[in-house]
Amino acid sequence: MPLPDEVALVLQGGGALGSYQAGVYEALDAQGIEIDRIAGISIGAVNAAILAGNPPERRVARLREFWELVTSWLPSFPIPGDDHWRELVHEWSAAFVAVTGVPGFFGARFVPPVFAAPGTPGALSFYDNSILAETLDKLIDWDLLNTGPIHLSVGAVEIESGNFRFFSNRKERLDARHVMASGALPPGLPPVEIDGKLWWDGGIVSNTPLADVLDTQAEPLLVFQVDLFPAAGPAPRTILDVFAREKEIRYSSRTRQVSNQLMKLRKERELIRRVLRKLPAELKDDPDVAALRSQAAEQPVNVVQLIYRASAWESGSRDYEFSARSMTEHWAAGRDAVKQSIDKAELLARNIVDGKTAAFDLTRK
Repeated sequence: MPLPDEVALVLQGGGALGSYQAGVYEALDAQGIEIDRIAGISIGAVNAAILAGNPPERRVARLREFWELVTSWLPSFPIPGDDHWRELVHEWSAAFVAVTGVPGFFGARFVPPVFAAPGTPGALSFYDNSILAETLDKLIDWDLLNTGPIHLSVGAVEIESGNFRFFSNRKERLDARHVMASGALPPGLPPVEIDGKLWWDGGIVSNTPLADVLDTQAEPLLVFQVDLFPAAGPAPRTILDVFAREKEIRYSSRTRQVSNQLMKLRKERELIRRVLRKLPAELKDDPDVAALRSQAAEQPVNVVQLIYRASAWESGSRDYEFSARSMTEHWAAGRDAVKQSIDKAELLARNIVDGKTAAFDLTRK
């Protein structure tokens, strides 16, 4: 498949489902697809920082080191029976995480928030994630992340203003605080202070960082957008299904809205450019025409959507069920999604060669 001048990886939030993103990257790397731009939110910011903060030959190993660490308290073991039994084990694993936390990531507080001093991290969250800074510092070369070839951005929301922002290694020096801010989902995790302001998980405002990638695009672009929650799904049959479907809709609706709006705007600009090319020569230097031409100017982009679709036994707790078995299966699903996309990439290849703009879900069954 021919590649444009720039290839981007867009990583959504989704907690324990983030190992799917790791599988996606491993498969892209195996295909020799080099990533120039990565944008992440929440767990996507963690994966993105690990990728940008390591040389190509160490990235997959570092991702695996992180995911094996955070799932180490719930090792894989045989589960007899059907999906019903698997669902019970899944729920038990999630409950274990809720009580104890996740190694290398966050742990339960000994003092409930209602008894902590107002304004302290302990009063603003149920878990302490200070250990995550140590994990990130161990796995990431921050000098490489900030000066290396990958353009990285992570999204967070400032608490007092409610404004959403992307922290970019092309505009400022990033460290563990910026990654942790992007994943500080309340009320579980405390806000992170950066330059005197407090920041929460960017997924509160938007769970997809696609907008930042397209807003900073300077050349033809291919985007692999990894979504951890599908917009479409079957109607629920049990109360656990209700929790799962509600969370899918809540987190995917904003992603779908942003993606659809951005692609609609780009198609409108493409139409404007076609009309401008038909104008007579005497109008081409008209100031209004020049202004319209400038506003409609952009480079082509193709977005490949790689969407995780949950197994029958996964409920609404799938994003905090950090077990080794689930991690391995999510990772494998990410690899398989890339393989399916590569196998069906003829249309995508034609679009790239022709310089067109489009979005594809090549993994839809």
